[in-house]
Amino acid sequence: MPQIMSIDIVKKLIKSCSVGHRRFIRESKVAERYYDNRNDILYGARKSRENEPLRNADNRIPRNFHGLLVNQKAAYMFSAPPLFDVGNETVNKQIADLLGDKYAKVCKDLCVKASNCKVAWLHYWEDDDGNWKYGTIDPKQIIPVYSADLDRQLDAVLRNYKTRDAADGKVIYVWEYWTAERCCVYKKKSSSISETGLEAYNIFEMADSPDGSAQMVNDFEHALGEVPFIPFYNNNIPADDLVNVKPLIDAYDKVFSGFLNDLEDIQEIIFILTNYGGEDLKTFVSDLKQYKAIKVETDGTGGGGGVEALTISIPIEAREKFLEITRKAIFEQGMGVDPDPQKFGNTSGEALKYLYSLLELKAGLMETEFKLGFGRLVRAICRHLGFECKQITQTWTRTAIRSESELADIAMKSVGIISHKTILKNHPWVENAEEEEKQLKREEEEDVQKVDIYQQAFKQGGQQEEKGGEGGWINRLR
Repeated sequence: MPQIMSIDIVKKLIKSCSVGHRRFIRESKVAERYYDNRNDILYGARKSRENEPLRNADNRIPRNFHGLLVNQKAAYMFSAPPLFDVGNETVNKQIADLLGDKYAKVCKDLCVKASNCKVAWLHYWEDDDGNWKYGTIDPKQIIPVYSADLDRQLDAVLRNYKTRDAADGKVIYVWEYWTAERCCVYKKKSSSISETGLEAYNIFEMADSPDGSAQMVNDFEHALGEVPFIPFYNNNIPADDLVNVKPLIDAYDKVFSGFLNDLEDIQEIIFILTNYGGEDLKTFVSDLKQYKAIKVETDGTGGGGGVEALTISIPIEAREKFLEITRKAIFEQGMGVDPDPQKFGNTSGEALKYLYSLLELKAGLMETEFKLGFGRLVRAICRHLGFECKQITQTWTRTAIRSESELADIAMKSVGIISHKTILKNHPWVENAEEEEKQLKREEEEDVQKVDIYQQAFKQGGQQEEKGGEGGWINRLR
């Protein structure tokens, strides 16, 4: 077995990457938490009635702006997933068959994971029967090893995850170390079954444990030609989509929740009683409800009694303006489209393009990075098929509110100027240009056959009428 597969090498790799990977896991969990609408506003110490008697309400209302922006980008880019053309229609069909029905979902998952974790990972392999398989991997499970040159080739990947022993239910820690030729698998069984859930990542367990605690259970050659993991980066930095909008979302949640708390607290009116003549506060409340009046006394010096109501004033206009400004800033910093209907109205196609300008810029940054990943994916499939792939044409389609009449009009005016296939690819009603082209050819052939049949029938009818002469017309009229 090569030295690179030894457990000591793996432990050194974990220790050298421990600081950066711990920070990556921590930041990824925060972004995923905000994606699930579990914002910071939900956490923290609750208010105490003793310390703030006038402020009893403590509502925590999160707004899922981050989830909206991420889902908006995923739907905009991958509702119609990218199409691939390697210059061979037979191979194109085989690639589509291997990608299968789950391809669109995998694209969407890659987008969401990259938006939350800076990078998404796709793993492909061959099963025991030689069938080609692929699927997404949780980015928090992966420690990549890149080369030091400018190409930054992926030299190796260390993957860590948890599973459970079917026999005793104990947690099993698994480490997989993949190179371009081999994979070595280490396992360690936990001594306890009390651990709930497998979402915690103890990728550092091996490095912190004594020698011999993790045992190598498998070492095999995969013959896939490269490290079978493909990174899909969110952008060129790379950075997640939360970093630019998190302070704004926290400010919006704080003001919005505080507004609701004030609305609840203002309903509790505090009465200030001067020389009240009743026996206790219960009598005061009873008299107020029953008689709509209360009895007060003088203080013996000629001064009278009275009742005052203490309420809380709410600066509504200032808060409304702040929420409006913050909402606008969230969609600007998050590079999304505000779904407020007032911003759309009866707009033309050009105005709709302007609304999507920031989202298109963000999508373009992701598309540039994702094209590299999809290129590697298609070439991996071609190697499995035994086809030498020299050039790949990727067709990306955006899903947005658009003026279909304007697009159809442009397509009609483009006939004779650009190719028929390009027009089909950009027509708003065409999803698959190749299938549409085949359907058009079939319809043209059917039309030609109908014309031939009609002409042949007309010709035969004319010949029969000529033979029948005048009697033929009389018989036809009868």
